[in-house]
Amino acid sequence: MIESRFELVIAGATFTLRTGDITKVPADAIGNAANAKLVGGGGVDGAIHRAGGPSIMRELNAIRARIGRCPPGEAVATTAGDLPADWVFHAVGPQYRGGNSGEAVALASCYQRCLALADEHRARSLTLPAISTGVYRYPLEEAAAVAVRTTTAALAAGRSQVGSVTFVLFGDRVFRAFAQATLAVMAKLG
Repeated sequence: MIESRFELVIAGATFTLRTGDITKVPADAIGNAANAKLVGGGGVDGAIHRAGGPSIMRELNAIRARIGRCPPGEAVATTAGDLPADWVFHAVGPQYRGGNSGEAVALASCYQRCLALADEHRARSLTLPAISTGVYRYPLEEAAAVAVRTTTAALAAGRSQVGSVTFVLFGDRVFRAFAQATLAVMAKLG
């Protein structure tokens, strides 16, 4: 498969879209599309747990013992086990219920929390997936718009010390949706 890639610089930070397997892209930190129980699952979450090994789940077990569930829009950090990163930020996306139940706010919060955790852990590079677009059924184009708008706004405003944000997207359809969302943001910026 040929990799698709799109890159731009925003206020000195590199913003990249690419296709691929997020578990194989080196970064200081990896965003994970987690579930509220923090118990691992399918999709990106399952891939991260398989590639990262059991140490990630051991850390999540300890976090779960302290906090119970992690609500949508929030995220917790673990080390990355065998992944090519130092940290994994487990962000719990919202389940899509028609768009009138605060889903966009919770989804934006996932990305904001990942950027905040990156700053807290001094991660300069961050890879992110398309959170909530799988089994949580968030419409892809809407989710892409929220993800791109949130991360580019944070970078443009200098609200994060992250120097590189890369969305690692599974497949051409997801890449196209994120590329369209990025072009729409760029058009508004002039």
